[in-house]
Amino acid sequence: MSLVEHAQQLVSDLEGMTFSEPVAMTYNPLTYAWGNHSQYLTRYGAGKKRVLFLGMNPGPWGMSQTGVPFGEIAAVRDWMKLDGEISKPAQEHPKRPVEGYACQKSEVSGKRLWGYFAERYPEAGDFFAEHFVVNYCPLVWMSETGANITPDKLSKAVMKPIEEACMQHLIAVIRELEPEWLVGVGAFAEKRLLQAKKQLGDEALKVGKVLHPSPASPAANRGWAEAAEKQLVEQGIISVY
Repeated sequence: MSLVEHAQQLVSDLEGMTFSEPVAMTYNPLTYAWGNHSQYLTRYGAGKKRVLFLGMNPGPWGMSQTGVPFGEIAAVRDWMKLDGEISKPAQEHPKRPVEGYACQKSEVSGKRLWGYFAERYPEAGDFFAEHFVVNYCPLVWMSETGANITPDKLSKAVMKPIEEACMQHLIAVIRELEPEWLVGVGAFAEKRLLQAKKQLGDEALKVGKVLHPSPASPAANRGWAEAAEKQLVEQGIISVY
């Protein structure tokens, strides 16, 4: 199976799931932004990768808008040069509109992550030749006010079927890409990668972690690119030029 087929399976597995308070609305960018997401997978996800980076779930002004993990508008449009179709979710929160490439807000996490990679690799294809980035869960949850609700804020009972579907998808992606390194962007993602490694029973897989680039992290706000590079170098994931 291809990454596109695995993503389609994940969409199918998550379809029809409902959520109660504090969740008021749920988006799945793999449905309304499928054109752009599938273009990302097809163009940049082919072949084996040395490093697989894993994020948590879509941010409001990144993947929620573009269908690409950490998908800050400028990075997806100008560096990756993606131009796939992006429509709107069936139900849209008035404070969380999906405007695709017309969105004027910047996803800080995505700007930091993709900005760092773009600085090292001016041509996106050179980065994706050995690396790929996926999110663990494609769902976006928001409260009545439009505030973002991250997966770690939902109960274990609510998350159980979602975790099962997302873990199956993650394992399928790892098998497809055969990476040497699995790198969690933040502690949540690192934990899921360790679980995936255990389920795969592959002791050769190396699991690493980088600081999450979220503006909610004081450490990231003090210079995320420098901190992330230091972590990547110390773990032997990248070398310094």
